Amino acid sequence: MLYMLDAVEKTAAEGITTIQDINSLLLDYKHCIRAKHKFYSQDLINNLFSYPYTKIEFVQHDLKVSRLTATRYLDVLAEDGLLVKRKFGRSNHYINEPLFRILTGEPPPTGE
Repeated sequence: MLYMLDAVEKTAAEGITTIQDINSLLLDYKHCIRAKHKFYSQDLINNLFSYPYTKIEFVQHDLKVSRLTATRYLDVLAEDGLLVKRKFGRSNHYINEPLFRILTGEPPPTGE
C-alpha cells in the first residue's frame, strides 16, 4: 500500500511541475509577443500551447484570419526564435520546441 501511495505522490509532483513549467513558458511567450508584435492575442497564445506544434490552417481557423496573415504571423514568430519552422510533405509545421521538451521530459539543449 505504501508503495502505491509513494507512486501516486511522485506522479502528482511530476504533474504539478509540468503544469508550472508550461504556465511559466506560456507567460514568457505572452509577454514577448505582446511587447514585440501588434498581432498579439489570447487566441494566438492558446493556439501555440494547445499542441507542441501548429500549422497555418490552425491559426487561420482559430484567429479567423486569411492564409497570408496566418503565414506572416507564424513566420515572424519563427524568425524571433519562438517557433521552429519545418516542412513535412507539402505543409509547414511550426514547432514550439520548449513546450515539446517540457511534455517529453527532454532536457533543453546546452547553452540555454
